[in-house]
Amino acid sequence: MATSTSIVYLIALPLFGAAALLLGGRRTNKWGHLLATSMSAGSFVVGLYQLSLMLDRATEDRAITQKLFTWISVGDFNVDASLLLDQLSICFVLLISGVGTLIHIYSISYMAEDPDRRRFFAYLNLFIAAMLLLVLGDSYLNLYVGWEGVGLASYLLIGFWNKKPAYATASKKAFVMNRVGDMGLSLAIMIAFATLGTTTFAGVSEHAHHASEAAMTAIGIMLLIAAVGKSAQFPLQAWLGDAMAGPTPVSALIHAATMVTAGVYLIVRSNFVFDAAPTAQLLVVIVGAITLLLGAFIGTAKDDIKKALAASTMSQIGYMILGAGLGPAGYAFAIMHLLTHGFFKAGMFLGAGSVMHGMNDEVDMRKFGGLRKFMPITFVTFGLGYLAILGVPPFAGFYSKDLIIETAFDSGGLQGPLLGTITLIGAAITAFYMTRVMILTFTSKARWDEDTHPHESPILMWLPMVILAIGSVSTGYLFTRGDSLENWLSPVFGEHGGHSKEHLIPPLVVSALALLSVSIGVSIAIIKYQRNEIDRIAPANVSIFTRLARRDFGQDAINETLFMRPGQVLTDVLVKSDDKVIDGAVRGIGRMAIGSGAVLRKSQSGFARSYAAFILIGAILMIAGIWVVTQ
Repeated sequence: MATSTSIVYLIALPLFGAAALLLGGRRTNKWGHLLATSMSAGSFVVGLYQLSLMLDRATEDRAITQKLFTWISVGDFNVDASLLLDQLSICFVLLISGVGTLIHIYSISYMAEDPDRRRFFAYLNLFIAAMLLLVLGDSYLNLYVGWEGVGLASYLLIGFWNKKPAYATASKKAFVMNRVGDMGLSLAIMIAFATLGTTTFAGVSEHAHHASEAAMTAIGIMLLIAAVGKSAQFPLQAWLGDAMAGPTPVSALIHAATMVTAGVYLIVRSNFVFDAAPTAQLLVVIVGAITLLLGAFIGTAKDDIKKALAASTMSQIGYMILGAGLGPAGYAFAIMHLLTHGFFKAGMFLGAGSVMHGMNDEVDMRKFGGLRKFMPITFVTFGLGYLAILGVPPFAGFYSKDLIIETAFDSGGLQGPLLGTITLIGAAITAFYMTRVMILTFTSKARWDEDTHPHESPILMWLPMVILAIGSVSTGYLFTRGDSLENWLSPVFGEHGGHSKEHLIPPLVVSALALLSVSIGVSIAIIKYQRNEIDRIAPANVSIFTRLARRDFGQDAINETLFMRPGQVLTDVLVKSDDKVIDGAVRGIGRMAIGSGAVLRKSQSGFARSYAAFILIGAILMIAGIWVVTQ
């Protein structure tokens, strides 16, 4: 494997930007946003340069490493702080820094009036740097540092407007739930070290086939728990909707191209673990299948445009997790959908921010309507993302999502038809709720207040949306042309990945079924919303299913019942036990010492004759004792 000394600049540039803005303080207020944007753009340029160098090398020499320093050295155990840039990590580097830079540009205008704009851009740079470290680390320990850095940065960004108690609570909720998942990654690292003696990707891959299936299953399950927390998958998905409390650019950054995709990256990067642990791999499939349906159902009942998109993210990540759980046949397709999703979902989140910008920060879609006339650029760019997520040809989602559906059908046994059917149902529901978003926001009758004057966003906001819309149209074709992405990633996943040679259902039929599912979902939404009057206030008389979906199927209530309340009781018991048992014992010893001192103190009168009498009595007792013993 070749070495390089320039990979670190990918991380160093945004990290420098964050440090300069945080340490520079108010002196950087006037130009801090420009510095942060240039640092993110610089990282993207370095990524493009590294890609060009990678393309010039032979396939077997494309992966390069850079050792920064020796991090841990204990006996025979050594861990270097090293970076790995290969065919997989370069995809994430370009996505993170590229889409991240567009979000920086968008934020220049979106956050123009915020008095803390400089601090916001510092956090954006910190987030980019942490995410790049996550995907560039060459071991689970190095990945863990970036993993926790992303958690910190997301906490700071989600709670950026923390003067509002609800926003502060949302950031704490995201932080705590992610820490629950992070325990899985910690345990996976410990198990890997205890059983395999290494934490590097290369080392674990080398020893995976020699370790017991039980050990690899344990590592795989712990990695899955970590992925579930970071990527908001069942059952740790409750934080995602509340994370919309942050500024809209944060939603685009976290929910489209970076943080929530980290769990997918972890599973795919750990392909050698899951290939050696079929049980853990099956659990990955189950989690993905449940979440893609759960997120879709939640999306049907949300009137908040950002929360509807957040539920959509949850569902689409479910597709990626499902694809990753299908093993070698699905790894490349999971990454393909991740990359295409980064474009169309980031574009839609920025589009939602554009709508809010023109609607006095209103997020309730029931108070929108008719905005296509007043915000034509937002309408077109959002619409292209809408067509991409539906999987309408030739848009990006048609290629990536259809390949996951096809692979699900081809997964074998009874599992294949079941998973294929689930993915088709998910496609239909996605078409329904995303069409609902389009109708309520853009094509239905206007329902806004008289003092609202919708207008198009400034160029620094709509230009990134246009670029992302172009990606929503073109990336699917580019990634599938000549199996380009599959071939590119084959050195990471092995030559055994890619298309199945035997299909349960011909690919053309699968595509036709997917389009039929989409058509059904779109038709139901049009009949229900486009042809009927839409109330400005959500009706209370709805089905129990809708009420449950509005409350995210009781996610918070379940977590409170199963974890928070028992935790509070346990904490209360431990506090009382500490007070009465441990502290009580300490206080008892103290009281005993004080009491004994009080008794002995009475014997100290200060009179010499008393002390002489005690000495005489003591001497007589000693003499008497000696006499008794010697008789």
